[in-house]
Amino acid sequence: MEFIDLRSDTFTQPTVEMRKAMAEAECGDDVWDEDITVKHLEGLAAEKTGKDAAIFTASGTMSNLIAILTWCDRGTEIVVGDQAHIFWNEGGGVSALGGVSVRTVPNTPRGGMDPLDVEEAIRRQNITSMIGLENTHNRGSGGVLTMDETESIAKIGRAKGIPIHLDGARIFNASVALDVPVKDLCSPVDSVSFCLSKGLSAPIGSLLCGSKEFVDDARKWRKMVGGGMRQVGVIASAGLVALDTMVERLAEDHANATSLAKGLSDITGINLNTDLIESNIVIFEWMLGPTAEFIERLSQKGLKASYVGGQKIRMVTHVGISTWDIDRAIKIVGETANTPL
Repeated sequence: MEFIDLRSDTFTQPTVEMRKAMAEAECGDDVWDEDITVKHLEGLAAEKTGKDAAIFTASGTMSNLIAILTWCDRGTEIVVGDQAHIFWNEGGGVSALGGVSVRTVPNTPRGGMDPLDVEEAIRRQNITSMIGLENTHNRGSGGVLTMDETESIAKIGRAKGIPIHLDGARIFNASVALDVPVKDLCSPVDSVSFCLSKGLSAPIGSLLCGSKEFVDDARKWRKMVGGGMRQVGVIASAGLVALDTMVERLAEDHANATSLAKGLSDITGINLNTDLIESNIVIFEWMLGPTAEFIERLSQKGLKASYVGGQKIRMVTHVGISTWDIDRAIKIVGETANTPL
């Protein structure tokens, strides 16, 4: 059976151009700072985000971990939303490896945070050492933070001397959705990470960007957590192709997600607010039975989706999903919803 896989945009495959670039990549030993392809990628990432420097890492989780290790001392605390990827999906690394506690404030349905909640969560005596944002927001149906929303939190950080880190795993989706350059969306924050291996379709990798001093310190932490890599230009080359060729087409994924959401919202048993769909993630609730069982029934019919807790199901559009796939997915969900157990 050929599946329509909407579990995540991490299931994207490298393009033909990426595979060619990987085969022909110029490589050196990056631990010795001698991989010219990695240097080119890091320079391009810094330029795209408007920061002074960047460091290539194996994953978004590693980038976020290194950022927190760089900003925070042991025994301190970070403030993030209660639906943040850092809190939900990164294995507790900040606490296990960094000795850093996580204090949460409520996220809005789109993934934003009320500045008053953030300000009230900040603890004195240098306990709060970083504030984390996320754009787009994974558990917020791909909600997009505007510059004003980011600035409202960054303003608090600046006033209190607390750095702001942006988990920008899908920041290029946010840029396309808002038609605002990535560097503008990142301008209020002190550091930002973004992924190459989601909607941009590269096979692996993330970039962590910030000031030169921050990135220099981050290199030490990357080494400490086992992230030093050797002839890594082989995979960095795919990232260069991703940034050059895969950004503008993200609008297609957003359009497909909107169509998917509209189709699903008409199906009996599904609770979905289409106004929340701003990029390529669609989260909805199945109201008429066990959610995990419903997901399994969808899979049996050729449609893969992911479970995100409670009654919530997530579907993510990406380059491997066509408009035909969207129509077929809506049909499968409708047929499954209307078929008695």
